[in-house]
Amino acid sequence: MLEKLSADLKAAMKAGEKVKMLTIRSLMTELKKERGNKNEDLDEAETMAVLKRSAKMRRESTAQYRNGNREDLAAQEEAELAIIETYLPRQMSDEEIERAVSAIVEETGAAGKGDFGKVMKALMSRHGGEVDGGKAKAIITKLLN
Repeated sequence: MLEKLSADLKAAMKAGEKVKMLTIRSLMTELKKERGNKNEDLDEAETMAVLKRSAKMRRESTAQYRNGNREDLAAQEEAELAIIETYLPRQMSDEEIERAVSAIVEETGAAGKGDFGKVMKALMSRHGGEVDGGKAKAIITKLLN
């Protein structure tokens, strides 16, 4: 991933895309910091976790800026989020998550709130990189009630 980010950074610099350049530098710094904390290279799952964390931070910042009537800063965060999302796997829609959860509920025989963990674990093991945990939680809770 660092190689891809480095190549994209060079392209952004040549094209004069300041927002993309700053966002990629930020991602590279976060990945290098995480790698330094572990004293070894990151595997794909760990790399995706860092990217997801960065995307989540941008979403939260966007919401906070909008609540504070700072549309200019919210737009900046959204632009950065759009760049980060190009490096993440495609996220499942709510309908796709609901179908996957329904299938898991049927397979496991989950019947109530007590089976939440079993369903969430199965969903994340099958579709972890493609599923937003917050959306999955809401859908599983809805289906198990």
